[in-house]
Amino acid sequence: MRKTIFTLMMSLTATLAMAQENNTNVNDSITWDKELDGVTVTRMRRNVKADVDKISYDVKNDADAKAATVLDMLRKVPMVTVDGEDNITVNGSSSFKVYVDGKPNMMMSSAPSQVFKAMPASMVKSIEVVTNPGAKYDAEGGAGVLNIVMDKGAAAAMGGASMDGYNGNIRVQAGNKSLGGSAFVSGQQGKLSFSANAMYNHQNPGTTETTMEREQTGAMSSTMTTESSTKPKIPFTMGNLTLGYELDSMSSIGLTASITSFSMKNTGYSLTDLNGGLYGYGFSYRNDMDMKMGRTSFNGSLDYQRFLNAERTSSLTLTYQLTYAPTNNENDSRFTPVPGMNSWMDLTDRYSENKERTTDHIFQVDYTTPLGQDNTLNAGVKFSHRKATSEAAYYLADVYSEALSSEYDYKNSILAGYAEFVSKFGKWGAKAGLRYEQTWQDVSYRLGNGEDFKTNYGNLVPSASLSYNFNPSTNLGLTYNMRISRPGITYLNPYVDRSNPTALSYGNPDLDTEKSHNIGLVFNTFTPKLMLNVNLRHSFTDNAIEQFSFYDADNLLNTTYDNTAKNHVTSLNIYAQWMLHKNTRLFLNGGVDYSDLRSKALDLKNNGWHANAMVGLQQTLPANFKLGAYLITSTKNYNLQGWSTGFNILTANLSKSFFDDKLTVAVSAMTGLGNGGKLNIESYTHGKDFTNHMQVKVPMQSLSLSIAYNFGNTKKQFLQRRSRVESDYIEHQSQGETINNAQMGQQ
Repeated sequence: MRKTIFTLMMSLTATLAMAQENNTNVNDSITWDKELDGVTVTRMRRNVKADVDKISYDVKNDADAKAATVLDMLRKVPMVTVDGEDNITVNGSSSFKVYVDGKPNMMMSSAPSQVFKAMPASMVKSIEVVTNPGAKYDAEGGAGVLNIVMDKGAAAAMGGASMDGYNGNIRVQAGNKSLGGSAFVSGQQGKLSFSANAMYNHQNPGTTETTMEREQTGAMSSTMTTESSTKPKIPFTMGNLTLGYELDSMSSIGLTASITSFSMKNTGYSLTDLNGGLYGYGFSYRNDMDMKMGRTSFNGSLDYQRFLNAERTSSLTLTYQLTYAPTNNENDSRFTPVPGMNSWMDLTDRYSENKERTTDHIFQVDYTTPLGQDNTLNAGVKFSHRKATSEAAYYLADVYSEALSSEYDYKNSILAGYAEFVSKFGKWGAKAGLRYEQTWQDVSYRLGNGEDFKTNYGNLVPSASLSYNFNPSTNLGLTYNMRISRPGITYLNPYVDRSNPTALSYGNPDLDTEKSHNIGLVFNTFTPKLMLNVNLRHSFTDNAIEQFSFYDADNLLNTTYDNTAKNHVTSLNIYAQWMLHKNTRLFLNGGVDYSDLRSKALDLKNNGWHANAMVGLQQTLPANFKLGAYLITSTKNYNLQGWSTGFNILTANLSKSFFDDKLTVAVSAMTGLGNGGKLNIESYTHGKDFTNHMQVKVPMQSLSLSIAYNFGNTKKQFLQRRSRVESDYIEHQSQGETINNAQMGQQ
């Protein structure tokens, strides 16, 4: 036995030495399977692969994915936070871009929480958080890029490109808040590979209750209290098709097409009481609301890639991408007349319909070539052209009002070029890149209160990272990047929303581009039982776009946007995965940050600490049942004009697979802690002449059942899937000591 252990140590030492000699990254998948005298040594398969500038979460390898949505999986992803109202932040910021398979996706960027809440996690292979996007990425998105890698299966699942065949799965899910299903198939026939998936989900989140009390200070001192109840219904449909064809040994083409349809119908009512000031002794009114929103996105892309040398280290890629996204919004407000009300308040019934059409064309050329043995040059050019039209029709008492309506065209063109140099020297690695983007904007009004304007500007965007590999399992990195956020139509559109008789909301066409600077220190390490990622980050923006509110001469609360804020945020994020026992794995995904927010123009400042965490476990029970249980918690969060309280959520799932993992049945549940399973979220906002308190009760109790069935014309996919699950838990008593000793021999 002593000879067996010695032989095993030598084998592992040689493996590590070879990996280190070849500059293997700490996150490369190295699986040690050694069977000697009946002893099997298998390292823990990690759900997270952490690099200096990117973190990837392996959704496909997570047992919870069989019963979860993509939004559930995001709660586990390092550097990502999902709050009690399903709002997503990356690196503590909501300014991020969503990519799908490395390409920007307009629909998911505009409504990520609603889309991800409807998508089953089984459709996704992995989720990448690009914390330090290199020069190749678009400069937009202050917090970085969230890349959703769809599961295409096919060749890799069936053992290689030489094996023709197909595989897929069908999934149905039903619960008290949602109902849906999905289907997926992938395969390969000769030089052609394909994958397709489709899904439908109908959400019934339940009734949300909101209480708001606004107090106006100063000479016009008054109070307004509003109680509202809304009940949304959200159907969601998505389909994707991917085709790949190998033209010859050096070149290939790829085609993708997808359609996403997302709509929301929100009905409800509000009761408003007003007292003091212009309101006199007070009066009340009721508003019955009916809101409909529909958004559809058509996406397609065509790629051509050619390798330029026999080693396939030099390549040229040509890409064209088309996106067409029509959106319709309808708002209907009906007011109950109140005798004796003040004549200045207009409570005429009103209806508005806003139609937007957006078309994107993207052309991109990317070139990669080695410069010597350990150096690589990446360079490219990209041109994107976006045309959007908006038609907002406004009706008072069912009569069209041209004075309140607007129509305009918005064109946005961006020409970008980048160069990036990547180098390795010994245990050191470095990356430096520079990207330049020239932007042209053109807005013209056909109807409404607005002036035509044109503008153009350029942004030079640098990025850099430096890393050091202490050994194949531990590295340290220092990163810097500058990111920008261009104001979108919602922020720029001067159209005045008058659906609330006591308030106005509108955009600001004079907004400038936000510029964010981010500095990070990243530490990654793993042992056979522990994976640890630590990210210390400081971000600052001196011209942040801030939403703010004020009262006008007519005593109406105006809400708009301006580049008024300076935001400085320092954060520490930790992800840890610990294999406590062969049947037990513990998780921690959390962080703490300190925000300092200021605006001289608004004479406002705020600061404070915020912490969030997701802790939980995955447990293999008798009869191979799989249990996952998680506690999600967050403390008070601060913004420039106030704060919002934290939340506590408990979620769990139980799954069991049958027939060699072909059939999986899973049950999942979620609830808020306290308040009868609801989340009670409070917020406070203040300005120079008002304070606003709001309390929102969000229903959280949910229970769902899902059934998934895998099929295919080869058993290999199922055997591989089963071995992956087992490799999470199989261990030998002396495994940790053996591999650690082997690693120490390399230091």
